[in-house]
Amino acid sequence: MAKSITVHMNQKPIYDIKIERDFYSLAQAFQENGMTGHKICIVTDSNVGPLYANQVQKELEKTGNEVFVFTFEAGESNKNLDTVQNVYEFLIQNHFDRKDMLAALGGGVVGDLTGFTAATYLRGIDFIQIPTSLLAQVDSSIGGKTGVDFRAYKNMVGAFHQPKLVYMNITTLNTLSRRLFNSGFGEIIKHGLIKDAAYYHWLREHVEEIREMNPDALEEMIEVSCNVKRNVVENDPTEKGERALLNFGHTLGHAIEKLMDFQLYHGECVVLGMIAALHISKARNMINEEEFQEACRMFELYEFPMSVSGINIDEVIQVSKSDKKMEANIIKFILLDHIGSAYIDRTVTEEEMKLALSQVICN
Repeated sequence: MAKSITVHMNQKPIYDIKIERDFYSLAQAFQENGMTGHKICIVTDSNVGPLYANQVQKELEKTGNEVFVFTFEAGESNKNLDTVQNVYEFLIQNHFDRKDMLAALGGGVVGDLTGFTAATYLRGIDFIQIPTSLLAQVDSSIGGKTGVDFRAYKNMVGAFHQPKLVYMNITTLNTLSRRLFNSGFGEIIKHGLIKDAAYYHWLREHVEEIREMNPDALEEMIEVSCNVKRNVVENDPTEKGERALLNFGHTLGHAIEKLMDFQLYHGECVVLGMIAALHISKARNMINEEEFQEACRMFELYEFPMSVSGINIDEVIQVSKSDKKMEANIIKFILLDHIGSAYIDRTVTEEEMKLALSQVICN
């Protein structure tokens, strides 16, 4: 059964999250938001475009809009300002103005890049999110954080720019590789750990249904995760406070991701960062050994790599200090005070990080 979630800002509804099992309601959802009579550019990548761009284009054309498709080479290495400039040029050549809009069709890389392009083209035009990966559906498509990598620095250039609609077709998950599908669970398990202990335990109890791609289980899981993300971003739309909790596992995870030259998926690196953060929480007696081991077993059930080699602990710490989450040269770390409750900590020492990273980095 289709589900709809409304995201509010300042207690006013600003966009809907539609959870569907096909693309056939896309035109209706588009028109319900008053988005008609303009040009649309679908921005997608070389993996997703051949699978879905034609179908999405046909659905959006039912709204009376002229629909274009721009495809760039897939991969994190192309989430940069060069690709953004190529999109700018395509839009200029096709005479896109401020009343026209973009549609991000793909995973997190496509969504982040398209959102940033929309935020900056002609000082801002509208866009919609059509996420096709599990990670994008439960996390990056919601909340209006957009951005691209700058040289070797992940998401260093960006803007807050809210979509006009998030439309997810959960059957697109069937075309993901098992590893890419599993990588989305990094953010999903994170939602339970930081905000919802009951959901965290539900994920453990329903692991077989989820791994078997049971559509009812997937739909329920995605809905709960979207609501966790919605609640946090409504309370803190521009990451001045509570929204930083969503960075649990990201402080060290982003550094690992960079040093591994993106050989691991984002979700896999976030899990390694979460294991390190859980170790610090345990060392500070906020969670116990049993809770720590239970979380690690959960990661194993969802087939995450539990360690990595070929990188240096000191380098991870150094790279983490170049992350955008730094404040006045102090690392803003997210820890758990218990399962289902996270907090911001600015007192984590290098020694604590080294000891925690020794749990996940093998040399």
